[in-house]
Amino acid sequence: MTRALLVIDMQRGFNDVDFWGGTTNPACEANVAALVERWRDAGEPIVVVRHDSVLPDSPLHPDNAGNALVDAVAAVEPALFITKDVNSAFYGDQDLHAWLGAQGIDALVICGIQTNMCVETTARMAGNLGYDTTVVLDATRTFDLTAEVPGLGAVTRTADDLMASTALVLQEGGFARIATTAEVVSG
Repeated sequence: MTRALLVIDMQRGFNDVDFWGGTTNPACEANVAALVERWRDAGEPIVVVRHDSVLPDSPLHPDNAGNALVDAVAAVEPALFITKDVNSAFYGDQDLHAWLGAQGIDALVICGIQTNMCVETTARMAGNLGYDTTVVLDATRTFDLTAEVPGLGAVTRTADDLMASTALVLQEGGFARIATTAEVVSG
């Protein structure tokens, strides 16, 4: 089995808690760096994905400094670099699915931001496309979420709740295995 590390949206703009709100898992960036180091040492392919928001006020808009990758990821010479403006890395400026097929890659290890948005969407698609998919939960991060939802009223979930729900749904839905950085790095 050939595998790739898929690093999703590890961008400086996600450090803007005034914009995003409360967050969890401050070890995310260090854990992503550990995964990147492991893949680099093993000579395995790393795919880096960057979200280019179409919203001018978003920290992730290409004209804003927050669009830049965090240092540990910016230093990577990826086998493939993808920019996207939607939740799934499979819908970016490069055809991820075609590239993976051409490389003979049938397994993905996914990390990055946001756990319940781009990481989850990409993992679901990867699972549906038949990839052996692992999400390294402690190498992801998300933010508290509050919204008015028709039929439900005001709904609030903490970042911790969202991470747990994502892990549960991905695992029990058969989309992906959930792992820790320590398990993946030592495996």
